[in-house]
Amino acid sequence: MEEASRLSIRDRKAGESLTVISPPALSWEQAPREPHLLDYVIILRKHQWLILTFLLTVVTVVTIASFKMKPVYEAAARVEVDKESQNMLPFQDANAYDEYVDMENYIETQTKILESETLALQTIKSLDLGRYPEFGGSPNSMDWTQSSGTQRRPAILGAFLGRLGVRRVPNSRLIEVSFSAEDPQLAAQIVNAHLQNYIEQNFRSKYDATTQASNWLSAELEELRIKVEKSEDARLAYERDNHIWQIDEKQDISTSKLADLSKTVTEAQTDLAEKEALYRMAESGNVDALPAARSNTVIQDLLRRKTDLDEKYAEALNQYGPNFPKVQRLAMQQKEIASDLSNAQKTVVESVDQDYETARNREQLLQQALDQQKTEANDQAEKLVQYHILQHDAESNKQLYDGLLQKLKEATITAGLRSSNIRIVDPALVPASPSRPQKSRNILLAILVGLVGGIGLAFFREYLDNTVKSPDDIETLTGLPSLAVVPSMPKLTGHQNRLSSEANDGAPQQNSNSRVELLSYAQPKSQISEAFRALRTSLLLSQADHPPQVILVTSALPREGKTTAAVNLAVTFAQLGDRTLLMDADLRKPGVRRALNLNVGKDVGLSSYLAGVSNLDDVCVPHPAINNLVALTTGPVPPSPADLLSSHRMSEAISELRRRFKFIVIDSPPIMAATDAVILSAQTDGVLLVVRSGETPKEAFTRSRDLLAAVKSRLLGVVLNAVDSNAPDYYYSYRYYPYAYGYGYGEDIGKTARFPSGSGESGESSS
Repeated sequence: MEEASRLSIRDRKAGESLTVISPPALSWEQAPREPHLLDYVIILRKHQWLILTFLLTVVTVVTIASFKMKPVYEAAARVEVDKESQNMLPFQDANAYDEYVDMENYIETQTKILESETLALQTIKSLDLGRYPEFGGSPNSMDWTQSSGTQRRPAILGAFLGRLGVRRVPNSRLIEVSFSAEDPQLAAQIVNAHLQNYIEQNFRSKYDATTQASNWLSAELEELRIKVEKSEDARLAYERDNHIWQIDEKQDISTSKLADLSKTVTEAQTDLAEKEALYRMAESGNVDALPAARSNTVIQDLLRRKTDLDEKYAEALNQYGPNFPKVQRLAMQQKEIASDLSNAQKTVVESVDQDYETARNREQLLQQALDQQKTEANDQAEKLVQYHILQHDAESNKQLYDGLLQKLKEATITAGLRSSNIRIVDPALVPASPSRPQKSRNILLAILVGLVGGIGLAFFREYLDNTVKSPDDIETLTGLPSLAVVPSMPKLTGHQNRLSSEANDGAPQQNSNSRVELLSYAQPKSQISEAFRALRTSLLLSQADHPPQVILVTSALPREGKTTAAVNLAVTFAQLGDRTLLMDADLRKPGVRRALNLNVGKDVGLSSYLAGVSNLDDVCVPHPAINNLVALTTGPVPPSPADLLSSHRMSEAISELRRRFKFIVIDSPPIMAATDAVILSAQTDGVLLVVRSGETPKEAFTRSRDLLAAVKSRLLGVVLNAVDSNAPDYYYSYRYYPYAYGYGYGEDIGKTARFPSGSGESGESSS
């Protein structure tokens, strides 16, 4: 990119204007840089105070809240819920999967019962919890008065359920019940009482269910006994009427006979199909293809004789002709053999017809016998089905009667026993320490949340920051080289002297030594002076033989330090011993005269020359203190600066100044504020863009680059201004910049000559 930015200036003779060869078109597209771990570290280091502030705020709030909370004790107990069979009827049990699902549903149901309002009210009433202060301490807390026909829910019930916790222990039949209270003994007492009420309620529900089942079974057994007797009598009567005791033997014979007839009919149908095929073949006249014809010796002998006779007849016919006696005799023999062969074939056809008719009659007779046998078998099957129905009904009634009788006996025994499938495994004990607040855990969580939240805020703030901050940003956005990184400046003599600091209201500066624009002269060993010398070196070495002579200094927006950069760059060029001209082409808001602290140049200047009022000798003012430095101020502010800068006199002025000075530095208005810089860029050897670190938006920077590229301006590079050398994103990557001879600011302030003081105009300021 540096090679693309260089300018080639060919040798010229005396009096010949300088010809600038444009470099090849620059490619602005840059490959995106992959984020590095150091980039994230830089962001965290940059926003460390935001992260720390957020972290301390969260930790402080959580710590104060934790210490203000009253201690709450939690008592817990565990109960085992075993499998319970509530099936009082003698039906088959479900499979293993159904049993598992039923058990899961049963345990889940018991969990919901432990959380039910009915059971909670029983516990509240049994312990009279309304008298405790944490439950209201009011005798009316258990008020169940009717209001408008509806029962009102007690206020204490919500408080009780909010403190009650019921949780199933995974992969087990255990249920854990816990309760939180400010009194540890009360918490354990409530849990144990709640479980006792639950077990009592479970037993009472089982006893009621068993009693109801016993009463129902007793009534059903009498009806079922009468039904068993009737079904048995019906079965015996049907057996006697239909001789069912012989039906099994007859059923076997009928089935066997039916199978034999079915097999015989199938064989007869197969034979009939074969005979019918032969019959169809004979009817079609294809007698020779019949198996009977191929196996008939008479037909085969006649066919051989006919073949021999045909051969002899054909031979004689060819030899003697049709009227020869031998030929006629052979013809008569052919007719006799053909007649005999036809008679033999008719005999075979008649035999085939007879076989087909016989097979068809046989198949019909067998089919009739099969149909008759099927009818008899169906009658026997219907009788047997009815018999089996009566028999199954009688056996089912008897089996159901026996099962209900057994269940009735079991229910009677169960009703007399006080048993339960619920067992307390671990009763609740008085907790020794409060369960909450867990101060250490809360503080640790607060630290974690505060740290994560602070980091998130830091990254979000970095995401919202859309300004140019480092040389990497410049190269990534535009591909232009960063020719100089100018650090920000600490306070000097009550005046915050950052590189782009502006004079307040254009007031005269009494302390010229502290003027920022002349820092390269006032403090030659400072970091800022070293940065501008580095900029000068980059420009001189961009083309060793012919460095750029006319340099335009501009910026995207106002107050980015372009005037200060132009002044300091001109000073560094003058310090080489070369005649240098500093031209103030900002005809809208001039600042060079104030920056150089000049008393002259207010009435005449560049605008006077462009208007044709003055000549170059009148408007070019040598600096009284800096050797080889000549200033060309703006003069009176014109009404239309763009028209003057685009006139032919401006081109003539630059051509004439090229012959008089070795270097010309032009200060111009910001690109986004006016078109003056774009107009001037076409007449210069190169353009320097000044960008203020942390303040210039990326969109404005890239837009300025695009505007200059659109008119094919020669972009030399970018000056990154007002960089905080202590900022993490600068320090980690560019910490070698602040070396500056090892001297601090202000060490050589008293060693430099003072400038003659002058007055600045209120309308002028450094941009």
